[in-house]
Amino acid sequence: MKYLLLTALVAISVFVGFIFSKKYKTRANFFQALVMLCQKFDVEINFSRERLKNIFLGLDEKQKRQLQGIDKNYIAYIDQEIPLEKDSLFKSIKFLKEDEKDLIFMFFKNLGRSDVDSQSKEVKNFQARFETLSSNALVENKKYGSLSIKLGIIAGLVIVVLLI
Repeated sequence: MKYLLLTALVAISVFVGFIFSKKYKTRANFFQALVMLCQKFDVEINFSRERLKNIFLGLDEKQKRQLQGIDKNYIAYIDQEIPLEKDSLFKSIKFLKEDEKDLIFMFFKNLGRSDVDSQSKEVKNFQARFETLSSNALVENKKYGSLSIKLGIIAGLVIVVLLI
């Protein structure tokens, strides 16, 4: 019975480590998806002059999954189902910092509000900012992602040693 309890405690601590590791990986994937979205906007706005809703609907499934529902929330705003507010745009996202939310909210708020040349410049400006956030998130993922798992394993082993 004692060994079963110890095994469960180790499993729980390792699971917590995986949860924290997943947070860093999700952040890195999210910012990479935003950079790719900006690249797609720049191409679509300059060449095909496609509507915003059609650009969002044309995203592949992997990119939609990595955007964590922001695309669906923005489409709901375009369809006038919900107002464009920070809470409604980020309702399912818990891993972003407030300054990152402000930047992303400004990006979506400014979409479709100006002529083609100005919009293209704004998208490129936001793309550069998202690339910086993406590289920082990748560094954090490499640094802390594997560290979280290792700390979960070590914490589990420490609990085992303390309880034996």
